Amino acid sequence: MDEQSPEGRERPGGADGPLGCHRHPGREAHIRCTRCDRPICTDCMVDASVGFQCPDCVRRGTGTGHTPAAARPRTLAGGAVAADPRLVTKILLGINVAVFVAVLAKGDELVNQLVLLGRATTYYGGPLEGVAEGQWYRLVTSMFLHQEVWHILFNMLGLWWLGGPLEAVLGRTRYLALYMLSGLAGGALTYWLSAPVQGSLGASGAIFGLLGATAVLMRRLNYDMRPVFALLAVNLVITFNPWGGIAWQAHVGGLIAGTLIAIGMVHAPRERRALVQYGTCALVLVAVIGIVLARTAALT
Repeated sequence: MDEQSPEGRERPGGADGPLGCHRHPGREAHIRCTRCDRPICTDCMVDASVGFQCPDCVRRGTGTGHTPAAARPRTLAGGAVAADPRLVTKILLGINVAVFVAVLAKGDELVNQLVLLGRATTYYGGPLEGVAEGQWYRLVTSMFLHQEVWHILFNMLGLWWLGGPLEAVLGRTRYLALYMLSGLAGGALTYWLSAPVQGSLGASGAIFGLLGATAVLMRRLNYDMRPVFALLAVNLVITFNPWGGIAWQAHVGGLIAGTLIAIGMVHAPRERRALVQYGTCALVLVAVIGIVLARTAALT
């Protein structure tokens, strides 16, 4: 997705292909600042009353008769521009790693307490446990649970590569809602379609939600869609590989939820932005709760 011109600078207006961001040489820029007309990448896009502005113009606009609300930097989705655009991504990554370290220390005992389980016993002769027994927290804890090094490494690389740019564009609150709801949707679909005795764990549902959101964002910005389609195809092949061992339900559920939420986030009209964005999140959450309630009723 990133491409650098031969000189490492923004390309002139007549050159073929997308321009380079004037603040981040080498990054493609399909949007221009409405004030200075210079090309800007997604990290530099600040929502304005009309179009987008670069951070330099926003800073110059402060104190020149603009109201504080008008001068406040906003992202494409309406979130506040943060000094550290990857803060939530770093926190999520840290939680996953911390839980992984705890699993290494505690072993199966901790895994049995946190894994997504429909309805089963975690040891011979033990009581029934799982979401159907009222342990809804497993839908959340399983999102941060990994046992194998390759599993957490793969998911955390995906979180870092996909999450950072999305957090910068959506803002922290919207990005966190996207991540959590995608993970919950993946867990809910797994709970619905898997055998109740089948355990499931990992952040893959949330990561697939980020992948779906990335596709929506790239389409919104008119980026070349071939790289994200290729990445999606590879991940779907891995998901449905004949060797099994992967909870494809979590991947599909997260992908669907992330795509729908991102559509609501980046295509919401400015005058009804909050209503559309949080309404979309609420609808996904209602769907998740409905699936869990229906499956629980069928198992009990």
